[in-house]
Amino acid sequence: MKETRFFYVPDAGNLTELPADEAKHATRVLRLSVGDELLLMDGKGTFFRAEITVADNHRCLYRITETMPQEPAWEGHIHIAVAPTKLNDRMEWFAEKATEIGMDELSFLDCKFSERRVIKCERIDKILIAAVKQSHKAWKPVLNEMTAFERFVKQERQGDKFICHCYDEGDIGEGGEKPFLMDVLKKGVETTVMVGPEGDFSVDEVRLALKHGYRSVSLGTSRLRTETAALVAVHMMQLVNQVVRS
Repeated sequence: MKETRFFYVPDAGNLTELPADEAKHATRVLRLSVGDELLLMDGKGTFFRAEITVADNHRCLYRITETMPQEPAWEGHIHIAVAPTKLNDRMEWFAEKATEIGMDELSFLDCKFSERRVIKCERIDKILIAAVKQSHKAWKPVLNEMTAFERFVKQERQGDKFICHCYDEGDIGEGGEKPFLMDVLKKGVETTVMVGPEGDFSVDEVRLALKHGYRSVSLGTSRLRTETAALVAVHMMQLVNQVVRS
């Protein structure tokens, strides 16, 4: 008996044919044929059991045999906004691992000290899809284009908003110590966390974020690379928001 495979098919419930790249993988790589079973995911919370009805080198048609709505594995809305690193592979690694852990939305920031001001979202999106399939996630993260820092922080957002930076509070005109992110996260709340470039956010950027409702937070005493810091933030949000089922 052949192993059941996951395939990403947006709007799978209203279609009868795999997208071209998924069809190629199914018929040419896995050599699936008529009568074989597939598991489809639409990236919006539903899995579908399906059976192949037509399979050749160019097309793979299916019929749905079972619709399986999924329950969310975490509460709230996990949104990470990060300044891309100079090396693409580090951001691609982060996008893959953060998706495996579980996030709802990924944004890229163009900051004063950014090492990279252009990101290939099409490439990142393919990585998100592969990670969703590999980790059997029912929801695909929303992926946003690169946005200028000032524009991003001025956009209206629901819930809690945090900015991770390495400055002392006195450097930016605040009193007291920065709280540890894990200590201020609240379960079930929409949460946005910003992580800056290797050179950190500028002081003016931090002040602007605070002016627009963001709170300064720390990720701990270790000095982390950008992609590591962003992954730590995602993991913290995940731990707080996980749904425990008996």
